[in-house]
Amino acid sequence: MIAEYLPKLLLAWSIQLGGILSPGPSVMLILGIATTRGRLPAVTTSLGVACGSIVLSTATVVGLAVVLADLAHAMTVVRIVGALYLVWLSYKAFKRAVQPFPQMAAGQSEGALWRTALGGFFLQVTNPKAIFFWLAIAGVGGIGDAPLLVTLLFIAGAFLNSLMGHAAYALLLSAVPVRALFIRFHKWVDGALGCFFAFAGYTLLMSRS
Repeated sequence: MIAEYLPKLLLAWSIQLGGILSPGPSVMLILGIATTRGRLPAVTTSLGVACGSIVLSTATVVGLAVVLADLAHAMTVVRIVGALYLVWLSYKAFKRAVQPFPQMAAGQSEGALWRTALGGFFLQVTNPKAIFFWLAIAGVGGIGDAPLLVTLLFIAGAFLNSLMGHAAYALLLSAVPVRALFIRFHKWVDGALGCFFAFAGYTLLMSRS
């Protein structure tokens, strides 16, 4: 049974992986957290992003991705919420750029990590780049009519794909040499992140698609 759907599963996962390998808002968020707060919050953000992928993959299976694409009002709401969140991330990046580099906290409270994961989740489910790739996956077809076991495998694979890919970014960007380089040039990097998020938010807000 699984073998019958395996080519379609692999194609869908490969499209998702292509999205992960082309850095977008989620990776930029991980970059900011990894270099300012360290490895654990960055990996926690990756977990939140991966949980967001569960929502998007489930929506793809039940056809919500295609439905949302056809409902102008629903997509407008998603677009505005995502744009406002990107603008807020831009504000935070610019704020960090004009302040001295913060000392990394010795530990992370459970509440702080929970909010960090939630931030990654919220960005992923409103991330226009992620939604675009999942619409592409929905266009492939052949998953929505699959048996329950295949559907669960598809969602689980999407979660692991996202978790491993984004956690790899988190581990790399929180490495000591990368962090040392960031500390040296943090004003420029945070300024660039601020510009990136501001441009992404503006582009999303002005989009008519």
